[in-house]
Amino acid sequence: MARTKRPKPVHQMTEGQFEATFPDEEACKAYLVARRWPQGVVCPRCGAMKVFPVGSMAFKWQCYACAPDRGYRFSVIAGTIFENTNKPLRDWFKVVHLMLTSKKGISSLQIQRQMGFGSYETALNMTHKIRTALMEPAVKLGGIVEVDETFIGGKDGNRHWDKRRGHRNDMIPVIGAVKRKGNVVARVIGRTNRETLEKFIRETVSTRVSLICTDAYAGYQRIGRKYPHGVVDHKAGQHVVGAIHTNTIEGFWSIFKRGIMGSFHKVSQKYLPLYVAEFQFRYNNRMNANIFGTAINGC
Repeated sequence: MARTKRPKPVHQMTEGQFEATFPDEEACKAYLVARRWPQGVVCPRCGAMKVFPVGSMAFKWQCYACAPDRGYRFSVIAGTIFENTNKPLRDWFKVVHLMLTSKKGISSLQIQRQMGFGSYETALNMTHKIRTALMEPAVKLGGIVEVDETFIGGKDGNRHWDKRRGHRNDMIPVIGAVKRKGNVVARVIGRTNRETLEKFIRETVSTRVSLICTDAYAGYQRIGRKYPHGVVDHKAGQHVVGAIHTNTIEGFWSIFKRGIMGSFHKVSQKYLPLYVAEFQFRYNNRMNANIFGTAINGC
């Protein structure tokens, strides 16, 4: 029986393709109009479809449905993360492109250097806004699902003596569930106790799942009461037992951790959910030929 070849990830837009597609600000605005309003421009405030172009200003419209007396004037970037910015839309598009084409992420410092921004804060604010836009709606996973948790951070004993905080470690738990050959859902959690893990599984895994694979951690022991549950005991040397393994989710953690340690070096607990969202988006759109357009849709 011939084995089915696993599809390869779709190549993203190259540097040359980006420059050809977005040569100037007008091209970026036209692209944004097409992505936001494929059926025609609507008012971002009230949703009215009857809007009027402002003849003297391109990419601006007037709506009288929500402001009958004077009209509400809006531009193509109204209601997006690009609103109220002093950076050209092309700069925003370029930063989005750089973040999407970097498998392990690109730091705000590198963005600042590559884009020639005057301050690190400018790059940081832009990347954080983009990461927020990349957050995906909650979904329920089916089929064969792997669930596992990991920790981001370092042990207190590994710090320099004058930077130790007096407790064992400062590691932040992150939990993830991935459909085999499908999408991943990852989330920062406060604890790895049984109640937290079970709550995450209820929120992210369909009750019609065919199998949930986990390791032998005690927090997963009661999953079998509601779901078909398979376990691999890594301490006993088990890694694959038939269809039961957690190799897929561990592969995602490998990419994520290499990005955190290699590209960002350290991430605060406050902003860690944004970085989780960025890696989740890239992973879930690895087969998406128009990942850039999907990202712009969320902005």
